[in-house]
Amino acid sequence: MNVTTTITGTSARLTPQGEIDFYTLSPLHTAVDRLPAGVVDLLWDLEHLSFTDVAGLRVLFSPTPHSGPHRRTAVANLRDQPLQLLLIAAGLFPTAYDLSRLIPDTPAGFTAFGS
Repeated sequence: MNVTTTITGTSARLTPQGEIDFYTLSPLHTAVDRLPAGVVDLLWDLEHLSFTDVAGLRVLFSPTPHSGPHRRTAVANLRDQPLQLLLIAAGLFPTAYDLSRLIPDTPAGFTAFGS
């Protein structure tokens, strides 16, 4: 798992390449932990992410350590499989996986299955 980090002012773009699962979490956590404290906006660019499982959900919805700064988190360039996982998770657990937090154009209260 390679993760490219680009920092511009108070924003950071993290671009993982490959797959996110339990075994590839370490480089992702390391990339987030190494961000400067002044970074308040975190964008996960998932253009090169071919697969994720529940581990990816945890990364996206809990991207900062409890002792670290609060960061606004968004995702961009979602491919089919990661997008489908997000939609299923949001449909089953809309409070825990609020897509309006990650995808800025998602209406508040959106549910994947229209429930």
